[in-house]
Amino acid sequence: MKGWILTGVLVVVAAIVGIFAYWYVNADNYRIAGVPVLNYHQVNDTYKTPLTMTTADFEKQIKYLHDNGYHAITQEQLLQYMNGTGTLPDKPVLVTFDDGYVDNYEQAYPIMKKYNMTGTIFLIINLMGKTGYLTWNQVHAMAKDGFEFGSHTVSHKPLTQLDEDHLRQELVESKARIEQQLGKPVTCIAYPEGKYNDLVELETKRAHYEAAFTVNVGKDFPGEDSYALDRIPIFEGFGSFWHFKFRLIFSDLTSHLWRVRVYLENTKWFKPLAQYVPLP
Repeated sequence: MKGWILTGVLVVVAAIVGIFAYWYVNADNYRIAGVPVLNYHQVNDTYKTPLTMTTADFEKQIKYLHDNGYHAITQEQLLQYMNGTGTLPDKPVLVTFDDGYVDNYEQAYPIMKKYNMTGTIFLIINLMGKTGYLTWNQVHAMAKDGFEFGSHTVSHKPLTQLDEDHLRQELVESKARIEQQLGKPVTCIAYPEGKYNDLVELETKRAHYEAAFTVNVGKDFPGEDSYALDRIPIFEGFGSFWHFKFRLIFSDLTSHLWRVRVYLENTKWFKPLAQYVPLP
């Protein structure tokens, strides 16, 4: 009996090791492992929050992408790939920032220019020009260097909590304001707090966005719902570089843990178990 148990344990361990080995070997092949969309917020050495990446840690991560042959792609490249109408360079990555903090211009932007990388910043319209946030002049300067911008709505209120009229206003007005400033269509939005439902997706389509990003962990594959795209949240903390590298390589595999946790959190009887599901 003990022999069968030991054999069973060894089989399970071997299977887990094999799965991780397969994913590790193929992590850079987007055709197998999907396209990573990194999600940052602040980059500075002043604030100490999980959403605030230090400049040294941020540069180490961007340098890793550069030195290991990753190519920063545009929103259009990702959307064409998702629609099955375009190809991507080897090791594609889309770097995104939420909220439009001024340090995206002062700290992140120079570092990314140094390594020939560009990215997308999702702007909160009501905070533009306020203390700690980007100005339109800064947005224009970055746009000239290839940075792209998308909507993070007008007020950053969770869209799932709004009535239809208010929801529509948040989507339409933010898109129009950015388009007015930049003189080009805004195709992408990042849902505030990553929250969305069927109505939010429907109104996002009606507002003529082509894609929307969540905070669900994972990589993106052709044929998936373009209005519920996964990203890879990157946080500061102990061992932030190794956390970054682990998520970059294994995020689509470990996204299943995220889904299990979310499922448990939304159940009545098993909700307490959610806290025991790790989020790598």
